[in-house]
Amino acid sequence: MLDFLRSEGINENLIREIEKIRVASHVDPDLEYRVPKPRFYYYGNEVWEEAITALLCGENILLVSPKATGKNILAENLAAAFARPAWDISFHINTDSASLIGTDTFENGRVVQRHGPIYKCAVTGGFGVLDEINMAKNESIAILHATLDFRRVIDIPGYDKIVLDSMTRFIATMNYGYAGTRELNEALASRFMVIKLPNISSQNLRKLLQREFPHLKKDTMEQFIGLFQDLHKKSENSEISTKSVDLRGFISAIHLMDKGLQAVKALKMGIANKAFDDFERELVVDVIRLRISEKLERDEIFSN
Repeated sequence: MLDFLRSEGINENLIREIEKIRVASHVDPDLEYRVPKPRFYYYGNEVWEEAITALLCGENILLVSPKATGKNILAENLAAAFARPAWDISFHINTDSASLIGTDTFENGRVVQRHGPIYKCAVTGGFGVLDEINMAKNESIAILHATLDFRRVIDIPGYDKIVLDSMTRFIATMNYGYAGTRELNEALASRFMVIKLPNISSQNLRKLLQREFPHLKKDTMEQFIGLFQDLHKKSENSEISTKSVDLRGFISAIHLMDKGLQAVKALKMGIANKAFDDFERELVVDVIRLRISEKLERDEIFSN
């Protein structure tokens, strides 16, 4: 992971600081399986340097952006760079304090606490990824206040006060405009350093495709990049929704092409069919057909 950061031109002083932490902060062998081994890398020099600097300073960070910008990939990459065990904590209507901190349970005939992911992050020096934090209920948010600010404690009624390990960090993610989301309240937002992720650039998308599909022909790659940027522009201009601007679906569609499915059919499955409105779906298909031939087969896309 550090070799990747060097290849991306990340400040060498920051990388050396990470190396010092990795040497000084050992991970329990039982938790090594939780240290991420990323399949994808986040591309974006400025964002990397901002995030690393904040984490080195002991801050928690909030990654804010529309969809398809790589928030969760960056969060996973950061945990991998610092070589810390990571817990993914998704917020939804049923997320409550018990699911985050823990709850009482019976074990060997006595009452003990079954620890939740926030507790485990606290005591092991892990990285907690708070996914879609603006979907959290007030009850869930309330227990995070003392955990995320200068106190760095979890006070569990009936149990001891837990002081966070010095390496514990929380990385929250937040999308704009999803159903069920709301504005993050001021008290919670003040506990994060906020990083606004830009839309993926053509240059960074090219790097991503080159790493994921090394045998993808250059001309076809440029057509795919142009297609994805076209969809972004139409979404920004409110011609289509963000449903079809789906980087995961875009990558998956290219994998389907590699297995032999025609390009347009694969792109319909990965992108266009995610717009459930018929009119919007046809608009997306039109954008695809302007860039990609209906007859485009695997041999014309890949070099082997």
